[in-house]
Amino acid sequence: MGIRIVPYRDEHVPEVADFNRRMAEGQSPWGWYEAAVDDWIPPREGVEVWRDHFVATDDEGRVRGAYALKPQPWIIRGERHSVSDWQGPVSEGAISPRHAALGLRLIRDMLKRSPLLYSWGHGGDDATMLQLLRSLGWLIHDTPFCLRVCRPFAFLRRNRYLRGTTRNRLALDALAFTGAGSVGFRGLQALRGLRRPSLRDVSCEEVDEFGAWADDLWAACHGDYLALGLRDAGTMNALVPASGWPFGIRLRVRRGGQDIGWAVAMDNRDPEDPRFGDLRVGCIADVLAKPADAPVVIAAASRVLEDRGVDLIGSNQSHPDWVQAFARNGYLVLENRRTLAVSPELQAALEPFEEARGGLHLTNMDGHGPHGFGAG
Repeated sequence: MGIRIVPYRDEHVPEVADFNRRMAEGQSPWGWYEAAVDDWIPPREGVEVWRDHFVATDDEGRVRGAYALKPQPWIIRGERHSVSDWQGPVSEGAISPRHAALGLRLIRDMLKRSPLLYSWGHGGDDATMLQLLRSLGWLIHDTPFCLRVCRPFAFLRRNRYLRGTTRNRLALDALAFTGAGSVGFRGLQALRGLRRPSLRDVSCEEVDEFGAWADDLWAACHGDYLALGLRDAGTMNALVPASGWPFGIRLRVRRGGQDIGWAVAMDNRDPEDPRFGDLRVGCIADVLAKPADAPVVIAAASRVLEDRGVDLIGSNQSHPDWVQAFARNGYLVLENRRTLAVSPELQAALEPFEEARGGLHLTNMDGHGPHGFGAG
């Protein structure tokens, strides 16, 4: 059976729907988007970040797999590179040995289209995909998850991920109803937040879009990082549109009337979420500032989310100074909770990686988008 990997077009939509049906019938949780044009960041003139979708079709035109690439300029040690995040690949290899080799074929096709390739957000270290990537010479690097529990009682009682067994439910209920959980969370977070920065003379304003002020911040800040994706005003307005998904809250942070940074925050509730149930989940999905100002930016963004009444706040971060900024604000830093996979070509551009990892700035906005964060 021949396989062609081609750009996703409108004529493929019925076959993608049929592919999703077969995947569901085979007990796979994976499927693909039933729209040929990306509904988050479609290609637009003058915008340097977008997503392209590709499908694998057989001789009869049936879709057997798919993936997406999100190209975005990166600045690596002062030089501009075209780097792509990949989403997927998904294939019928998950439900049929007949297509077992298709996942590898899709990865090789991605690399031909975009050699500087990465994905951030894989599962546990024993995941089949990570084993495959290691065998292909990819660099695998674990990064932390930052968590602040704002309402311990709600967190203990309604967190589906933690309450997966009867034993856990009984234990968490005991912590919730005795108050021990609240005392423990608040005490631990207060201890970690003893050096929480002052917000005196600091303002945090919700804005409708990123303007020229954001371009000025990008120009002032990006040289403080060894590697990061483009975060000028045009890019951020594409990633966080004024209306529609991902419904980001754009926060402009100033001190003494001077811009020092910005944050994109999320305030979501999804009763169907398998991890958090109907908890009100805050996320600090993206940030930019000079590393020295990171603690103030996190303090300001956290206060906004806490004032909105979220039950918890989470964020995935890679840069040590930003991770430390979350810790200074009382966040628990859970190590090795999200895995970064880097192609050999991108690894070569980042070498020496032990140096680059200390200046690599990744947030939830990097990769597939801020639709969730890795905490387990």
